[in-house]
Amino acid sequence: MADSTTKGSKKTGSAQLQAEILTEALPYMQRYDRQTIVVKYGGHAMGDPELAASFAKDIVLLKQSGVNPIVVHGGGPQIGAMLQRLDIKSEFADGLRVTDKPTIDIVEMVLAGSINKQIVSAINAQGGKACGICGKDGNLMIARRVKKKVVDQDSNILKVVDLGYVGEPEHVNPQIVETISASDLIPVIAPLGVSTSGETFNINGDTFAGALAGALRAKRLLLLTDVEGVLDKSGKLIKNLQIEDARKLIADGTITGGMIPKIESCVAVVESGVDAVVIINGRVPHAVLLELFTEHGAGTLIA
Repeated sequence: MADSTTKGSKKTGSAQLQAEILTEALPYMQRYDRQTIVVKYGGHAMGDPELAASFAKDIVLLKQSGVNPIVVHGGGPQIGAMLQRLDIKSEFADGLRVTDKPTIDIVEMVLAGSINKQIVSAINAQGGKACGICGKDGNLMIARRVKKKVVDQDSNILKVVDLGYVGEPEHVNPQIVETISASDLIPVIAPLGVSTSGETFNINGDTFAGALAGALRAKRLLLLTDVEGVLDKSGKLIKNLQIEDARKLIADGTITGGMIPKIESCVAVVESGVDAVVIINGRVPHAVLLELFTEHGAGTLIA
């Protein structure tokens, strides 16, 4: 059995280690002091209570450290589950959900209602002060209808499909977010938009976050996903990508599938004025802090 001296030395060693970690984080805290960080929160982390609590702690710590975190969240699986529960059938065009009037009502209820308030409550439970809004508040996100071009499987003819109440950003009015962030509140935003005629549109969360980050001239956009980041052909994580390198990796087939539109969106965000976009594995506890406050990072940085 260890005596009191041994126990005391262990406690001292642990305290010194904690102090060293804090001092190592200092330069990174200074780098992001009073800077805006937009975080797109989604994927597996949203459904895991421990990861959700870890994420909430990270966001509160950012705010307490002088950073301005802005949270944009998704909710595709939760929307699908609610539609199934209410027995509302969905049609799909080239893998995209066609959102009719009954569906957009459910989308708004789930995104701006239950999911948004769950995240707000999680941040508040960790000592933060979160404020939940959506893109309709303060005309934050003015959107236009998206029409998708798809190839008809029978005739092999390219046709335009109306996806219903699916939108894309047309104009961003970030004043409401800036006002909230200037206080001690943390904005938590559901990716809904409103047209100039008052129609509600569901907007892809990554696209919404990217448009908002560009309008705010954010220092970083962090995309929390269910993947480690961009991998090379041998399956190894690529930690840093310049825009031209990203385009080459798409052209030579290294980046494929669903990662292509994500990377193209990242490139557009960087070109809009954001310093860098980072694709992060949200399944890693405290991934946000690892990316911002350590030298190790937690994903692929596109700059």
